[in-house]
Amino acid sequence: MVVNKANTKGRCGRMPKGTTGNSDFLHLSCNEGTGAGDSPFGIGFVLAIVSRIDYKWCSISHYDALRHVRKGEVTCMRHRKAGKITDNLWYLGREETGVYVLEGEESSMLINGGICYILPDVLQQMGDLHIHTEKINKLLILHSHFDHIGIVPYFARAYPGLEVYASARTWGVLTMPKAIEIINDFGKIVSTQMGAMEELDAFDYQWRDDVAGLTVAEGDSIDLGGVTLSILDTPGHSSCSISAYEPTMKALFASDAGGIPYRNSSFPSANSNFDQFQESLEKLKPLDVAYLCADHYGYITEDEANRFVDITIEEAHKLREEIEKCYRELGDLDAAAKVLNASFFEKNPDYVISPDILEGVFKQMLKHVAKTMQ
Repeated sequence: MVVNKANTKGRCGRMPKGTTGNSDFLHLSCNEGTGAGDSPFGIGFVLAIVSRIDYKWCSISHYDALRHVRKGEVTCMRHRKAGKITDNLWYLGREETGVYVLEGEESSMLINGGICYILPDVLQQMGDLHIHTEKINKLLILHSHFDHIGIVPYFARAYPGLEVYASARTWGVLTMPKAIEIINDFGKIVSTQMGAMEELDAFDYQWRDDVAGLTVAEGDSIDLGGVTLSILDTPGHSSCSISAYEPTMKALFASDAGGIPYRNSSFPSANSNFDQFQESLEKLKPLDVAYLCADHYGYITEDEANRFVDITIEEAHKLREEIEKCYRELGDLDAAAKVLNASFFEKNPDYVISPDILEGVFKQMLKHVAKTMQ
């Protein structure tokens, strides 16, 4: 594996831009030299959760263990409950945000960091599931949005010598004081709204300037002993997104770059760059997948795991056509975003993201797509 120490000066453009007029949005730009907002969806995601999810439903004892339905000729197996996936792979956290532990013969790795308020859940689940925590000496961040890095600082401090891996652009975000400040602020806001701050305050979980690590990119691999993760660059959801694939298990960890498994479909969260998002999906498409390990809404197995990227490709194509058609008709970004948002919630009234936040997501997509139409 070829890895380099993270560039402590950062490599990203003007970031973070902080919050916009709508305090639910946090734009962390990884687009070099553009200063463009990277993803309101990734950062604003959990602020909407607290207003749209019943807290009891969020409780681990109230999870749906799995959803088993038949859609055409494809068997859909969507698992939403924390627990053991295979003999060496576990899903931990809650339905709306989770992390994975992947165990090899020599060491184990945490994959992604979820939202900070799941930390007590994760630690409890590690004990309940008899995970060999003494083997954990690696942690992989797949992109820098705050709802994917929340428990990283705790493990970096609690496990001396823990190797933290991320893309160069992710390290660019995480070495900026303003980015750290905003990430911590959003973590506190969400944890308070979820009623988790009292328990969370017992842990040293906040981001500071003491978390450093190694840079990985396309072509790198991480060996755990009999289990090897291959890294792929998959920008588009964010420009700092990477994915990981374990070929012997056929396990894909694409984070939001592979789509978000909402209901029995996929939401193509092409927030940063729609072209790159679709190109990344085409890169993931040839992979043989038995376990599609998402960061939101758990993991997918059986037939649908191998078809999920295809489903996201189809949904991305339909969404892009709808975006282009709407913009041609209206010629105004704000107006088009409102129409797209209203149409989406007419079909999906129970979607976890609040309408005001998702409207910002559509506007971000529109900005990129409109440029390509000129």
